[in-house]
Amino acid sequence: MNAKTAGIAVVKCGGNAAVDAAAVCADVAAVHGSGRSVVLVHGGSADIDRIAARMGVPGRRLTAPDGVSTRYTDSDTLEVVLLALAGAVKPRLVAALGRHGVRAVGLTGLDGGLLRARRRPAQRAVVDGRVVLVRDNHTGTVRQVDTALLHTLLDAGIVPVVSPPAVDEDGRPVNVDADRAAAAIASALGAEELVLLTGAPGLLADPGDPASVLAEYAVPAEGLPDFAGGGMALKLVAAREAVRGGVGRVRIADGRGARPLSDALSGAGTSITVAAQVLPESAGVAS
Repeated sequence: MNAKTAGIAVVKCGGNAAVDAAAVCADVAAVHGSGRSVVLVHGGSADIDRIAARMGVPGRRLTAPDGVSTRYTDSDTLEVVLLALAGAVKPRLVAALGRHGVRAVGLTGLDGGLLRARRRPAQRAVVDGRVVLVRDNHTGTVRQVDTALLHTLLDAGIVPVVSPPAVDEDGRPVNVDADRAAAAIASALGAEELVLLTGAPGLLADPGDPASVLAEYAVPAEGLPDFAGGGMALKLVAAREAVRGGVGRVRIADGRGARPLSDALSGAGTSITVAAQVLPESAGVAS
């Protein structure tokens, strides 16, 4: 890690209504004021749903054969995603940071080619009990991050506020998972910390018991994590990608408190590691 990247914290502000975005911004301002470089990544599921309902665009989800559910992003929904993230959530966050004296710049992955993604040509989903291929889902996976653009902002004392969509191989927008985008950004920057703020105290051993927060969890090296409820499975996949990408510390923490980022940086929530991959006995070297 060089001097430019030392101390960078990437924080992802969850998009559900339970996360206190105003408190997140106030705390990002405090951490930034202490001399720490911060990149704020956000989603916006609540605003996407609200604007979709206003525009009469049905909200649909795709459930993969492994049970993981994601937003179905057809062309109409992609337009809603752009309106919600770039037109509602991001200006609100940038303005909130500004009220705390922080210079912030809002970016989607389209701006300057910040986030480049590989478009998924088709996605397997379970529909009416059958596995089908869905081909009009405008989604992708981040493969490249323009760190030069982010460093230019960070070196100027500016907090980048980043969200989907990303740009695909043909220059077209695609929706990407915001947690995995945050992991890609943290990995590309060589960040010291990635904090995924959510509407829970951390990873819960019992989803019905808020007191059952795990201090540490080792994500399986391959496949779907054990905790697949709600959006936690994709958060754990994102955390695994960040750990493998060289991020120093990765935490899933509560986004509902007064000091959510500071508390997470001080050890609140769940620390995520990656379990060692167990190779089958047949993989050993023959004598």
